[in-house]
Amino acid sequence: MKKAKVLVIGSGGREHALGWVLKRSDSVGEVHSAPGNPGLLALGSCHPVGADDVPGQVALAQKEGVDLVVIGPEQPLALGLADLLREKGIAVFGPGAAGARLESSKAFAKTFMRRYQIPTARFEVVQSMDAGRASLDKWGTPVVIKASGLAAGKGVILADSLTEAEAALATCLETKSFGDAGSTVLLEEKLEGEEVSVFVITDGENYQILPTAQDHKRAYDGDQGPNTGGMGAFSPAAIVSDTVLARIKRDIIEPTLEGLRAEGIPFQGVLYVGLMLTATGPQVLEYNVRFGDPETQAILPRLGVDLGKLLMDTATGGLDPQPLPDPVRDAAVCVVAAGKDYPRSGSRGIPISGAESFEGEDVIIFHAGTAREDETLVTAGGRVLNVVGVGDTLQQALDRAYTGMESIHFEGMRFRRDIGTRALASPGGVDR
Repeated sequence: MKKAKVLVIGSGGREHALGWVLKRSDSVGEVHSAPGNPGLLALGSCHPVGADDVPGQVALAQKEGVDLVVIGPEQPLALGLADLLREKGIAVFGPGAAGARLESSKAFAKTFMRRYQIPTARFEVVQSMDAGRASLDKWGTPVVIKASGLAAGKGVILADSLTEAEAALATCLETKSFGDAGSTVLLEEKLEGEEVSVFVITDGENYQILPTAQDHKRAYDGDQGPNTGGMGAFSPAAIVSDTVLARIKRDIIEPTLEGLRAEGIPFQGVLYVGLMLTATGPQVLEYNVRFGDPETQAILPRLGVDLGKLLMDTATGGLDPQPLPDPVRDAAVCVVAAGKDYPRSGSRGIPISGAESFEGEDVIIFHAGTAREDETLVTAGGRVLNVVGVGDTLQQALDRAYTGMESIHFEGMRFRRDIGTRALASPGGVDR
């Protein structure tokens, strides 16, 4: 059987993880990436085409004669890259622009949930400071302020006081810190509980659920500091019992897919459902329409399936409805090594040592924001490296991840030292 030639679009840790697992797939012959990073370059050819360069990516896929395109970031999906590739007859793992609105417009996503009675927090959409203040007068605090558009995981502000809430509104609507993404703002009820991430692979009809994960969004230990794109993740999320997962399928996943079909929106890719497990049951915090980062780095190394075949079957409408086999590894932990000023700014041109000394399946280094200057590996982003430990237990995976982190150094490097520790303190699922 001919082995597939796969093009992974993107340049971060998520894309490196995708490429790493695809390279190990029996169904995959070559892994290309665009624009890629030094980690992906070790797996195959990298092409200097930006992820958001839609015409350039289409031309590259045609020139290389790829069999499957896997789109990593959200922006090219929102720009309609998957639609254009499909028009050229190229199989794509990722939804078209219509499906991508579930992530590119939080206002659209929340009203979609309301239409299909999918449990989510109470919300209101505003587009001016006056409307925002009027809503705050009715709501009070605490409240969650969200930029409706794509803000690279940073457009969510938790406000515990009226002063903080008004400042958050001003950040979006007056100073325009998130650009056009913040021109429409959501005010949301603050939900209490445990956050979990559920990834649903779907061809629009059938679906499969990947192993669960939990992310750590805040910048500093103890869930302190500003929200980030993610400082670490672990899988599985033991708090998701079989009972809870059955409820998530019944109340959230299946109504979401039914709603997409009812509105004539095709969806062939991964639907990331960010959930809060509240006292009254699971509620949706947000949808993403691509693999989450850094949860992907913890989930994919555990899989016991041919990822290339799974993604190709999804892209071509032939996804097997039977549940996936059990993971081959029991636990994985991803810890992010970030620059000292992340998430305010990135780190560039600082030499990195120790990142290329790992080979094997128990400790894996995924490149997130790195580059080459001559022969030297240097920083090229806010989140620089992902250190993943894999093991038979969460404790073993944690120990391996942090042991691996001790071997890496760059000036200003910082990382959270408490990834997954709360799960160790309170293991086991809950039934709610």
